[in-house]
Amino acid sequence: MTFALHHIILACVAVAIIVGAIAAYRTRRRDIKKVAYMMDALEDGELNFRFKERNRFNRTLNRIRTIFEKQRMAHEQDSWSKLIRVLTHEIMNTVSPIASLSDAMAKSVDENGKSDLNIKAGLETISDSSKNLIDFVQTYRQLSGVAKPMRKALELKDLVEQIIALNSELLLSCNATCIYREKESDIMIYADEGQISQIFINLIKNALQAGAKSIEIYAEIGKESDVIVRISNNGEPIPHSAQEQIFIPFYTTKREGSGIGLSISRQIMHNHNGTIELLRSDGEKTIFELRFR
Repeated sequence: MTFALHHIILACVAVAIIVGAIAAYRTRRRDIKKVAYMMDALEDGELNFRFKERNRFNRTLNRIRTIFEKQRMAHEQDSWSKLIRVLTHEIMNTVSPIASLSDAMAKSVDENGKSDLNIKAGLETISDSSKNLIDFVQTYRQLSGVAKPMRKALELKDLVEQIIALNSELLLSCNATCIYREKESDIMIYADEGQISQIFINLIKNALQAGAKSIEIYAEIGKESDVIVRISNNGEPIPHSAQEQIFIPFYTTKREGSGIGLSISRQIMHNHNGTIELLRSDGEKTIFELRFR
């Protein structure tokens, strides 16, 4: 009897261990799915998820979400502050001459209609300033009106080589070269041809304006089956103090330029569920990275 009871106890213990192992395995699988869901949401910039705080693991995931939410809010607030500061600066620079000239011209005209100022020159200045303000507003409209991408399958090599060919005269005039290399053959992306072409053209022109003589475009397929494209050049580096600002609308380090090219490029990549980042910019080279998912 004792022997039989001993076996029953062992059997119960074994069953309990097996049940516990199965429960732990199922819990682990659920936790892995939760982490995968959270990572997908974070990559898409979505933070409207929250797990029921039944256990410590769920509470930890919710804390991570809260941290990301606070960081995003702080970043967005900082970006809006910088954007408002740039907008205010540009508008004030344009409107101030109009106001001062108009006031000076009004005061200079005496009761007989005579003036000590050159009215024509003043009116021309006012007209030029007004046109600059209109151009600024139109540029802002362009920035805020990026169209929804019309995506289709594109062979990356054909797309880039076509862009290089279209810019061959500009490259020649700058005594520069642009080459394309890919790690795997026949790399495809699902994207809007016109919008993605705009990004490449903008990066090539920026490189040439920085004095680059060699531009290289390299593509490969990443570990997560995403397409990675790196555009490098040996032009003058972007100042270190400006590297965190270059994607802010209207921010530019060039004397001429609207400062929206990289901002529009980031919007386009965001609309394609992709990213564009500055990897490095130093005395050796400047590298931008595009990721298509």
